[in-house]
Amino acid sequence: MEEWVHPLRALLALAITLLLVLLRLEAETFGAAEFDEPARDGRGAPLLRRLSWYVLGLGLVAALLLVHPDPAGDLGLGLGDRGRAIVLGFAGAALGTLQAAAFATYRYGRIRFPPAWTYPGAVLNAVGTAFLDEAAFRGAILGMLLLGGLDPLPAVVIQALLYALATRTGAPGRSRYMLALTLGIGLFGGWLTVLTGAIGASFLAHAVTRIAVFVTTGHAGRPALRGEEVEESWEYRQAPPGWHSLDRPDGGGGARS
Repeated sequence: MEEWVHPLRALLALAITLLLVLLRLEAETFGAAEFDEPARDGRGAPLLRRLSWYVLGLGLVAALLLVHPDPAGDLGLGLGDRGRAIVLGFAGAALGTLQAAAFATYRYGRIRFPPAWTYPGAVLNAVGTAFLDEAAFRGAILGMLLLGGLDPLPAVVIQALLYALATRTGAPGRSRYMLALTLGIGLFGGWLTVLTGAIGASFLAHAVTRIAVFVTTGHAGRPALRGEEVEESWEYRQAPPGWHSLDRPDGGGGARS
């Protein structure tokens, strides 16, 4: 019986992993992950729809833990080397925070702190998205590639490319910064997972990086292209009614003072 039980459980784990990838592909439909922010019309996806994405994802990860014969050892679904995971995880978190601040300063000339009431939901979204991403790509997919006999370097590169495809960051109209950041998270997170033996360090670095991107840019992961931010719109740059520009007595085309 044992001769076929373990292979069957491994196949079930593979099927669950593919469902996790499909769920990640549909993040936009649910309005979750980097799509967890209002659209151009100011409306966001209904709360229950967004929550269902996380519930389904967590359910699939729980099923993966139950079905696979050794999810911690084979798939890295755990903390791994705790001491190394803490040090490298915080180092990755610091690097992610610095790059987010640098991008915001370069792109906007300042840190675009979002309204305070948006922080709880954004933090929960960042942490939940990071956990599902790490469990699926740096955990299950990377682990299966390594179990299949691939060397760590090509395995890390393959899962990072699959991750970028699943997040649709290379689609037309998406920020090239997010494509580069997504590939960086995939490669750096894969490297951390190989070094520590589990996804603990990569999860910490990923979650903090997502939070830092939100805090510095005001976006969950979809910074607008140049000319499309609110501050760059024609309406925003007009003087309020009754105000007059210093260079035009009629106030037309004036900027806010």
